[in-house]
Amino acid sequence: MTLIPIILCGGSGTRLWPVSRDSFPKQFVPLLGTLSTFQATLKRVDDPSLFGRPLIVTNEKFRFLAEEQAEAVGVAVDILMEPSPRDSAPAIAAAAHWVKQHHESALGLVLAADHMIADVQGFRESVKRALPAANAGKIVTFGVTPSHPSTAYGYIKPGEKVEGEARHIAIFLEKPDASRARDLVADGYVWNSGNFMFKPETMIEELERHAAQISACAATALQLASIDLGATLLNAKAFANAPKISIDYAVMQKTIHAAVVTASFDWSDIGTWGALWDASDHDERGNRATGNVALLDTTNSLVHSDDVLTTVAGLDNIVVVSTRDAVLVTNKENSGEVKILVEALKAKSQREASEHLKMYRPWGAYQRIDIGPRFHVKRITVKPGGRLSLQKHFHRSEHWVVVSGTAEVTIGEKTIELHENQSTYIPIGEVHRLANPGKVPLEVIEVQVGSYTGEDDIVRLEDVYGRG
Repeated sequence: MTLIPIILCGGSGTRLWPVSRDSFPKQFVPLLGTLSTFQATLKRVDDPSLFGRPLIVTNEKFRFLAEEQAEAVGVAVDILMEPSPRDSAPAIAAAAHWVKQHHESALGLVLAADHMIADVQGFRESVKRALPAANAGKIVTFGVTPSHPSTAYGYIKPGEKVEGEARHIAIFLEKPDASRARDLVADGYVWNSGNFMFKPETMIEELERHAAQISACAATALQLASIDLGATLLNAKAFANAPKISIDYAVMQKTIHAAVVTASFDWSDIGTWGALWDASDHDERGNRATGNVALLDTTNSLVHSDDVLTTVAGLDNIVVVSTRDAVLVTNKENSGEVKILVEALKAKSQREASEHLKMYRPWGAYQRIDIGPRFHVKRITVKPGGRLSLQKHFHRSEHWVVVSGTAEVTIGEKTIELHENQSTYIPIGEVHRLANPGKVPLEVIEVQVGSYTGEDDIVRLEDVYGRG
């Protein structure tokens, strides 16, 4: 029996703003250790004796980032791209149809890309214990024994045994208030970890029974999907017609086939800065300090700096997160409300709500250095072998200065090679391209000058990454 990991990797993780943003969400950030939680999830299922090749379900804009991080940890993956975010039920529906189509008689194992599980062996043993129930036609979730009465998680009451070590789910509750959470923990409820194992046909049948439109839209989106550089892109129109709803509400709270296996591994969804503090090691005063940080008489706090010196004095139980363009200050208990703050910033069209100073692209990345009326300065990094699209602009000219590496520059009909401390100029409207033919990263300072310097003033004439 093949077990296909289905890794959901399309969320934005706004509760961990400003480190996690729409342009580079938390699952790709190394929050604990050197690997991102996405990479750690891939490593947990990197055991061919138990798991098949993982299927990554991610937003179209994260496709190259997911491929790059998977390649960095040496795990080969398949990619299923969502053209728009529709929550977990449509994503799982599309994945179930994909697995049924590509792997006869396989089971699916849905895993979130942003969860932290340190005990890899315990995780794999729990997966093995869930296999009999999943093979018997149950949709098995993994329940985590609560360490405290949390209001951040859903709760499950295990019932009678159904198959192997799995138990029927007697009651399935979404996030309770604090008083109710205490009662649930005392009554033996477990946390819903949000990971599921099932036969694809079982999940599809239950979707058709309880959320027929989701199943139909997902099936059509897959049937009309296109193949883009080896990845499957779901049909945008069909997928957008799927209701936006979680799998918990769409299926798990309604199906009679739900079962739970109590997990024998540690678990955190790292949903808030407070949860990250809980999952972290602390110093002798209860602090987790990372980056360029100095503390004085501060206790039980999380302080993080991406760059700028960040100092905290005389405070307890707080969260301070500073990046180059944004600072967050809150207490740990209210850190879950950061999502509300981010939505308010988005409503005001605040760029920092969604975009980092550094933006990743399939060819590398660019970082904003300075911006003002009629100018924009960037630092561009191109990976070895990377090529920007052949393009032109209607409203700006560009000056390129090579800082390190070798640049292959196309301007009009001419292609030249530039080295460190050499420069060139691209007039408004001229067709051009930047590429790195070398073996080391290429760094270029770009100065844009013109009446408009927005990213949407790009006309792509040719692109090796298939972008329109």
